[in-house]
Amino acid sequence: MPGLNIRSAKASDLDRCFEIERVAYAGDEGATKEKILTRINTYPEGFIVIENNKEVIGFINSGATHKVELSDEAFKELIGHDATGKHIVIMSVVIHPDYQGQSYTSLLMKHFIETMTKLQKAEIYLICQTELVKMYEKYGFDYLGKSDSDHGGLSWHEMSLNLLSK
Repeated sequence: MPGLNIRSAKASDLDRCFEIERVAYAGDEGATKEKILTRINTYPEGFIVIENNKEVIGFINSGATHKVELSDEAFKELIGHDATGKHIVIMSVVIHPDYQGQSYTSLLMKHFIETMTKLQKAEIYLICQTELVKMYEKYGFDYLGKSDSDHGGLSWHEMSLNLLSK
């Protein structure tokens, strides 16, 4: 799509990313500004934004690890993150509500998967709500089951994408 750019996040994206997280997620589901800044500064190669010619319109952020525990709340602050880890844990996939329904998630996900493949990561993990399971299956994610996480007081499902078979 013309006028779009996908790139690693920078500290200057913090306010816009926090705004997107705040308006797109319900209740306590969204990350704090401090967590977002930690994610940008700690693992910029795992924090990818999509922008149009005016502003950042969405992003994916993640951490890398050698051992995956999807219900581990501390990992959302990148405690246990190791950039050399072969497993990626996605924490947010989000498009600002003004731009949803225009295939931006698809562009962002495809770019993210390609980036993680180039970084020679083995697998991508995430947790999502029930209504998003089928969407992630379209990108090749396998359903692992109901998650023990109760992040934001919500019910979650675990999924993974094996990058070694791509």
